[in-house]
Amino acid sequence: MKKRMISGIQSSGTITLGNYIGAIQNFIELQNEYELFVFIADLHSITVPQERKTLQHNIRSLAALYLACGLDPEKVTIFIQSEVPQHTQLSWILECSTYMGELERMTQFKDKSRSQADSNMNASIGVGLFTYPALMAADILLYDATFVPVGEDQKQHLELTRNLAQRFNNKHGDTFIVPEPIIPTAGARIMSLTDPTRKMSKSDPNQKSFISLLDPLPTIAKKIKSAVTDSDGVIAFDPENKPGLSNLLTIYSVLTKRSIADIVLEYTGCGYGKFKGDLADIVVQTIEPIQQRYQTIYNSELLDNVLDAGAQNAQRLANRKLTKVQNKVGLGRKRK
Repeated sequence: MKKRMISGIQSSGTITLGNYIGAIQNFIELQNEYELFVFIADLHSITVPQERKTLQHNIRSLAALYLACGLDPEKVTIFIQSEVPQHTQLSWILECSTYMGELERMTQFKDKSRSQADSNMNASIGVGLFTYPALMAADILLYDATFVPVGEDQKQHLELTRNLAQRFNNKHGDTFIVPEPIIPTAGARIMSLTDPTRKMSKSDPNQKSFISLLDPLPTIAKKIKSAVTDSDGVIAFDPENKPGLSNLLTIYSVLTKRSIADIVLEYTGCGYGKFKGDLADIVVQTIEPIQQRYQTIYNSELLDNVLDAGAQNAQRLANRKLTKVQNKVGLGRKRK
């Protein structure tokens, strides 16, 4: 019997090349090895302000991109987080055993709240931004997931999930599987094209810093060719001294499944122009067929059928786990 794995991506914008390399490309390989659950994390998206129609479009767009990138609904349960109400129900139960200090130490809360405050000095920070690690824990623990693929920036949240699972098990008896992280060895952290000391992010206000899978193809090529490197013109992998070029070498390596050493050898003596031009072609050739499939899937009945079936399967498992948790806590009533 396959072990279960779960992961989700926020629907706060389109998927970037970094998301594709760091997450979705791995999902495509993992779907053959694990019982994989992949969801659209729309509840997490509203921890920051969202426009209703834009959010609705982004939810459907992300689901369509999952399929366009190669996730097979015959192998993967794909669903929308908010269509499985057990996520928020379990989240509240977990919040009640989560300590303030644990949430205050979350580096992503510190970073996001600081960023939100910097962009709007009069903005108040919503409670959801503070408590969402408990919702993330519920996302995982509902499904008895053995493994969770995470980037380096999510390890802290998974550790909290593990702590909450162990805390509940110690108090109420064996209830949750304590999940283990899976961290991809290559391409897990693709950096900004304009500031290679920061992770590539769809929320970056500088549109040149990231590549969206739905960017026009000429725009994608232009962004690669204008990516920040350095002035010495030597092709070498040195993340500390040449972070921009090293980031581009990582992208090249993951998309072509060639070693970085082999790529460096090929471009020895060449300038950055030749290297960036070839990489631009590789990225465009990777994304073009995804965009073509996406256009077919977005408005299709197939997409709705996949999401309906995914929600039904997720609800079945989630309700079983939530009922067990509620009984152990003592919620609700027992009929005489």
